[in-house]
Amino acid sequence: MGRSPAKARAQKTKKPIRLNLALQGGGAHGAFTWGVLDRLLEEEDIEISGISGTSAGAMNAAVLVDGYREGGRARAREQLREFWYAISMEASKVAPFGQMKAPEGLAKIPGLEWLSALNPGDMLSRIFSPYELNPINYNPLRNVLQTMLKTCNLREGIPLFVAATNVETGEARVFREDEITIDVLLASACLPFIYQAVEIEGKPYWDGGYMGNPALWPLYYYTDCADVLLVQINPLERHGTPKTAADIINRVNEISFNASLVAEMRAIDFVGRLVQDGKLSAEEYTAVRMHRVMPPTGSQEMTADSKTNASWEFFQELHQMGRTQMDGWLKDCKRYIGQRGTLDIHKHFLEKHAGDQQETV
Repeated sequence: MGRSPAKARAQKTKKPIRLNLALQGGGAHGAFTWGVLDRLLEEEDIEISGISGTSAGAMNAAVLVDGYREGGRARAREQLREFWYAISMEASKVAPFGQMKAPEGLAKIPGLEWLSALNPGDMLSRIFSPYELNPINYNPLRNVLQTMLKTCNLREGIPLFVAATNVETGEARVFREDEITIDVLLASACLPFIYQAVEIEGKPYWDGGYMGNPALWPLYYYTDCADVLLVQINPLERHGTPKTAADIINRVNEISFNASLVAEMRAIDFVGRLVQDGKLSAEEYTAVRMHRVMPPTGSQEMTADSKTNASWEFFQELHQMGRTQMDGWLKDCKRYIGQRGTLDIHKHFLEKHAGDQQETV
């Protein structure tokens, strides 16, 4: 039997499920976020209200918004794949410092076994600045973004917010749709040991992760959607004390790049409790409903030093991991969008034993 006219009309007028996205940065690990977005875009009843992104998260966000504007969900998915493939191909044209290894023969010299684990490019970046190592300021990301993006699409599509750190003031600046350019995206991903600061309107900017990874507040200030899905790829907790110089630097970066997120989570939790208790007006203050997707606990593929691995095979592994994690979240949590948050902020961000587990409801 066919559908009755009443049921058909009801399905046509059914309101979409609305969701904001907050995308963290994390170098090559951004391919995990690609997988999350790829799976999310298959859900035709979920409407993306806005996206806030930093570094690799900003790249994913801009590519999605541009593709969506050009040809809807299908084109957004295609363009995300094209972007990550282009990054891999661009990286293969040069000898990235991140893929350099110390000569294997050094490991056979007594007392120098530790040299086999050194990354010469990383060593050089600690001694020489990018103004000395890269005087022409070559950035492979620029080539990819200029070839792929139409910045006019970023001003007319899904609301987009990109964070970068003002070098002089140490404050985060969030660029909105009509301000976003290729330089803004590069500024959001500008690691100061690798690239020269990006100047925008006469001001130097570094990676947005230092002060907003990602910035959550634009999503509930400038959209009318209270549900925010955080795609978190920098672990809050990593067991054990790092002992090598490289591991120490990596862990310091992880902690630094999560600091602003933890602070925003505390504020969201605090305001939400006040609204729930009737101490703040629900009409004046937003009780944000937080959700989260992140890699599985103990994922071997996503070690700190793999953030510079730009191989297509690695990107594909992370993409599939992202799809799997997002699929699990949709099965468990999709039905709660618009009703309540599925991330226990107090448990995962405020208590000392902050966990890295996939959320359960």
